[in-house]
Amino acid sequence: MKIKTTKGLICAGVMSASLAMPMSVQAAVKNVIMMIGDGMGVQQVGLLETYANRAASSPYNGEPTGLAKLAKAGKIVLSRTNPIDTLVVDSACSATQLAIGEPTLSEVIGIDAEGNRKQTVLELAESMGKSTGLVSDTRLTHATPASFAAHVAHRSMENTIAEQMLEADVDVLLSGGARHFLPKSVNEKGVWYDRYVKRTGGAFSIKSKRKDDRDLLKEADRAGYQLAYDWKKLRNIEEGKILGLFANSAMYNGIKWEATKDTPQERTQPTLKEMTMKALDILSQNDKGFFLMVEGGLIDWAGHENDTGTMLHELLKFDETINYVYEWAAQRDDTLVVVTADHETGGFGFSYNAVDVPETDFSKSGTAFEGLGYTPQWNFGDLSILDKLAGQTKAHSALYYEFSALPAEEQTSDRLAEMLNESNEFKVTAEMASVIMKTEANEFFKENHSYLSAETWPKIDDFKSFYVYGEENRADLIGRVLSEQQHTVWGTGTHTDTPVGVFIYGPKSAKRKFDGIMTHPEVGAVLKKIVSKN
Repeated sequence: MKIKTTKGLICAGVMSASLAMPMSVQAAVKNVIMMIGDGMGVQQVGLLETYANRAASSPYNGEPTGLAKLAKAGKIVLSRTNPIDTLVVDSACSATQLAIGEPTLSEVIGIDAEGNRKQTVLELAESMGKSTGLVSDTRLTHATPASFAAHVAHRSMENTIAEQMLEADVDVLLSGGARHFLPKSVNEKGVWYDRYVKRTGGAFSIKSKRKDDRDLLKEADRAGYQLAYDWKKLRNIEEGKILGLFANSAMYNGIKWEATKDTPQERTQPTLKEMTMKALDILSQNDKGFFLMVEGGLIDWAGHENDTGTMLHELLKFDETINYVYEWAAQRDDTLVVVTADHETGGFGFSYNAVDVPETDFSKSGTAFEGLGYTPQWNFGDLSILDKLAGQTKAHSALYYEFSALPAEEQTSDRLAEMLNESNEFKVTAEMASVIMKTEANEFFKENHSYLSAETWPKIDDFKSFYVYGEENRADLIGRVLSEQQHTVWGTGTHTDTPVGVFIYGPKSAKRKFDGIMTHPEVGAVLKKIVSKN
């Protein structure tokens, strides 16, 4: 265990940005906090900032977002995310490039382009006696957190990743993904199942994805980890190593977080902010410092589903966490905060269109409009759209899952339209809903492929080869049906190669090492250099 000395936090999270400590040019970086908004391209940042500053329902009340505060006090550069040999990156390759500081291949975890295991920035920090932590709202074994503490040939090897994460001796591990730590015997009602229902207190449904009866939770307990399965248990841990697993797979999406975050006594899952608060509280007890990676991973999932409303809620959840981290770091002169994305997801953007082009407005008083009025040529999108997006009450994927669970005779376009109209303020007709339900032969069929082996496929009329996730594409079709009213356009159900922002806050001596248009391997190499010298 690397944690040496207990020190209280100094009014963490309550100091305003205006009281931030000045950063000394020569200040040493003791702590590094990396925050990755999975799928958070500049387009997604634009959605967050536009909503925060222009929507009537914005919770910011005229104050800047956490990301805007950090950017104003710090520095912004761009970074290209591409793999070593192809155009478009996935989360595993991108996070690995950030973690090891070298270019590598698609879908690999913690290895270089030749397949060699490489030391990550987290492992480097650990070798220097620093404490380390990984926080994510997806699964602990998912691509982004895995890339900092595991080394495997493919991101799908989540059972092996779980084993390696325990071997890596990371001090604080907080996320979902219990299914890769549970022995396969829990899938049969009996002793194992009853034992883990009791142990987790029924906080989440239990089902193992392991192929063996290796009980990694028992191994973690023997290795000195305190195990937490709900928010109540987590908040009572004040020091030492923690393994917190709060869902069998991914944690709550942004809409569900929003509905439950103000009732901690009624929910089992901590929020992303709460997990980060606990990680900082524990890791900062080490006088030698720490490395912490925090992922807002479900921004990406909403982007894959072309679900603008849910994506907005994911961005708000991530920004709440950024704000806390910024205000925590602003009280110190020894902490570097780097906020970035692994890639952009969905090819998202607001766009103007030809529907309901406004009539001439004669209310403008300026001389330029005398006798003419103001006549925009296109519909550029009313600001009320922002509030309607924020008012969405169910993620597209959750809604279609509920629909598909209905008895067959109830799965009609009328019923789907009704359910959609109950969950959002953009109205859907039965005819529109029927588009979501259409199916066709899968022209991309590939035997034994995890997705392409499906013989039938949701019918998508354009860019169909970029929608690769089978029945999950029903959520994308909902997004496409709503897009005209939302003034949103989506180019893909996968990723784009759009450069992403890198937002840096901390001592000038570290901040100035990030400059211009970088690459993710270069960003990772800078991080490792900073950690190695401090």
